[in-house]
Amino acid sequence: MSGLPFKKMHGSGNDFILIDNRDVVVPPGTEQELARRLCKRGFGIGADGLILIEDSNKADFKWQFLNADGSYAEMCGNGGRCAARFANLLGICGDDLTFETTAGIIKATVKGNTVKLQLTTPRDIKPDMSLDIDGRQMTVHFADTGVPHAVIFMEDVDEVPVKELGSKIRFHEAFQPAGTNVNFVEPRQGNQIKVRTYERGVEDETYACGTGAAASALFACMKGLTTSPVRVTTSGGERLTVYFDPSNPDEIFLEGNAVLVYSGVTEEI
Repeated sequence: MSGLPFKKMHGSGNDFILIDNRDVVVPPGTEQELARRLCKRGFGIGADGLILIEDSNKADFKWQFLNADGSYAEMCGNGGRCAARFANLLGICGDDLTFETTAGIIKATVKGNTVKLQLTTPRDIKPDMSLDIDGRQMTVHFADTGVPHAVIFMEDVDEVPVKELGSKIRFHEAFQPAGTNVNFVEPRQGNQIKVRTYERGVEDETYACGTGAAASALFACMKGLTTSPVRVTTSGGERLTVYFDPSNPDEIFLEGNAVLVYSGVTEEI
């Protein structure tokens, strides 16, 4: 594959390659291999995921979202914010927009480089699950905020071996066959939390995860540890804000910067 125009963007350090695929510049059936090639750090452009923007008859546009390993994901909060700004920059849509995902229709508002995104209604909410992790009982909360997320509250997330422990929970039998993302959350004063996330598909810690921030904020409020809006510090040091009405969590919003890093054209990879 060669000669593909793209933009590299990030949302709170969660980075993505975005391609305007409305003219089907990526041949159908090649998307997964392309994602693996382009996203591989040190060998490709390097990113947590690949986003293809395509025409939709239901919204301003639709996307295909692929993780770095070539697997598809239903939704990604930070990727969604980048997709919204990307489409806005290309003139595909105005500042208030909708886009189609396999998780449903997503609404967003673009104000400069800040994007506020309405996530899908949280579902499969399962607080206080007791899981055996290598002989240790851990309390894990679970919700699907567009993609599945496990949330574990910790006293000091900086001390957590995220990749090792996250992998064990991600592949735990309780979450099979789909698996889950895993968020380690430290409550802080002033309606703040710090979150470190292990992402399936990347199979490592990422600098941020928008749907993970939303799931973490949801459970922090449910447990009385904070109130909305919740300020979320990611492992990359960026800030996200999660808004919702605790009495009606059907509407949950994620806000933060969507940053254009550079534009380019691929060579053969």
